[in-house]
Amino acid sequence: MPADLNGRNTLFGGRLVAWIDEESYIYATCQLDTRDIATVYIGDFQFHSPAASGDIVEIGVEATRFGTTSLEMKAEARNKTTKKLICSCSKIVMVTLDAAGNKIPHGKTRIKSDAEEQMVDRSV
Repeated sequence: MPADLNGRNTLFGGRLVAWIDEESYIYATCQLDTRDIATVYIGDFQFHSPAASGDIVEIGVEATRFGTTSLEMKAEARNKTTKKLICSCSKIVMVTLDAAGNKIPHGKTRIKSDAEEQMVDRSV
């Protein structure tokens, strides 16, 4: 049995939570222009339908609020094979950290657009 699947041959919920945490980290690093970020809260998960072995899972993350040191997001995992919502998470919070692990202001106040991301990609 693959490590991501349970005895029913469907995706472990905990594995999906880990994937959402990872995708949220990637999204936050792009929005906040730093990798010095930590997850401080993940909550309000609702599981709606299973994902079976072989299904394609898509995870979407969206910013909901910029705090002084934090970025709040929400996420959904969708089954691209069955077209069903697998789960939703209404709140994920990540904070920016200094070298000692203390929260620090990130200076961001709005979501970066796709066009801004492309401009950054071209300048590298």
